[in-house]
Amino acid sequence: MEDENTKLFISYSWSSPEHEQWVLNLATELMEAGVDVMLDKWNLKEGHDAYAFMEKMVTDPSIKKVIIVCDRAYADKSNKRHGGAGTEAQIISPEIYEKENQDKFVAVLAERDEDGNPCLPVYYKSRIYIDLSNGDLYATNFEQLLRWIYNKPLYIKPKIGKKPSFLSDDNQIILGTTSRFKRALDSIHNHKEYANGAISDYFSTFTSNLEEFRIRERQGEYDDQLMDNINKFLPYRNEALEIILAIAQYRNTSESIQQIHRFFESLIPYMDRPESLTSWTEWDYDNFKFIVNELFIYTVSCLLKYECFNSISYLLSQNYYLERNSDYGKNVMVGYPIFYNNLRSLEYRNERLKLNRISVHADTLEQRSKTIGMPFRYFMQADFVLFLRDAIACYLNNTYQSWWPISLVYLDRHSGPFEIFARTESKLYFDRLSIILGITNKSDLAPIMTAFKEGKLQVPRWNFNAPNPLMLIGYEKMATLR
Repeated sequence: MEDENTKLFISYSWSSPEHEQWVLNLATELMEAGVDVMLDKWNLKEGHDAYAFMEKMVTDPSIKKVIIVCDRAYADKSNKRHGGAGTEAQIISPEIYEKENQDKFVAVLAERDEDGNPCLPVYYKSRIYIDLSNGDLYATNFEQLLRWIYNKPLYIKPKIGKKPSFLSDDNQIILGTTSRFKRALDSIHNHKEYANGAISDYFSTFTSNLEEFRIRERQGEYDDQLMDNINKFLPYRNEALEIILAIAQYRNTSESIQQIHRFFESLIPYMDRPESLTSWTEWDYDNFKFIVNELFIYTVSCLLKYECFNSISYLLSQNYYLERNSDYGKNVMVGYPIFYNNLRSLEYRNERLKLNRISVHADTLEQRSKTIGMPFRYFMQADFVLFLRDAIACYLNNTYQSWWPISLVYLDRHSGPFEIFARTESKLYFDRLSIILGITNKSDLAPIMTAFKEGKLQVPRWNFNAPNPLMLIGYEKMATLR
């Protein structure tokens, strides 16, 4: 364990009275920050051997850190081995070059030459320094110096995790979208003329090749096969969402959102039996139901992140065409709740393995969120938006609710309104956001909130817990600020 007050030696040149005062001020600031500074003006007394003092300061193990204050005079004397700075250079340079631990020394830049180049000794040219020569950056870089002294870096390398399971699988499923993904992503980032075509090519290849993920033969327990299958899909989920995020950030156009709409429309057949099959079970396509549901919620998450409210409204208000409608009555156009499905196979998994979980479906979504770099609260926020939009439509049209926000099982990790709703205390923001709910005024929500309170609209309930829609949208503060 390090001492509470780290000992530090300052090596510098007596270039001018002004520079000596600059060094003295730096030493004083460090002392005030808890650093025990060894400075010749304070610690070298009359009759002391100056060379022995310098050598002790550099080689003494109790001196944990050494600052080399570099100005034009220090660099020149060090290179020519003149004066005290030259003497210290003879002591310091072997310590830097020959010792394994080089964390003891750092150059602090006090001056640049007329061309703006740092004044550093030759022996230090290739090493990282801390720049205190610029008054505008002094405070920021002084903090950097303190972090170096106390070994408290701003960026800490995280603990290494486990290698994703799909990388260790010899039977990995290849979707064959990599080259089209790279071309589409580059075209979006660089605003290429062929971007629409590249995006369309990626989406169509994705849809066609998703057939590779079909579970054709049952081997062992189906729920084990399903979990293995969706885990193998992870890299392609992340790939698709990188395209969606890029569209949201750089290409939020009507053409692009129509492409996303058609993309999800093309995925619907995977959630139903192929037309050629006459025998099937309820669970046979649960892997596709999970994959498409997760992709859809994350797509809304990505668009919410960049406040693409008009684009979200398009996805939620425009119905989706069914190529076949055998299992959906006479409707050939259906709303977005088609992307929600209760997965009986995961309920069975919970029972079979005696996991005693509220929802294995929610657990799986939460665990998979850790591989995408987007906090799970964004996923829950999007899931809740989809639930609320559906509830409003059902109330107005007197139909049954169809979207249930299974991810809100994890709502205990979140307090207060979701972020986008917390921002609606601003009426300007509310006016922008309201389009995703299909309303125009706060008053439109009043009967909806009453319906939730009176049980005319249902909220999901797990054990004794249920989300509170009024709290999650911050209803009381909505549109209260101009």
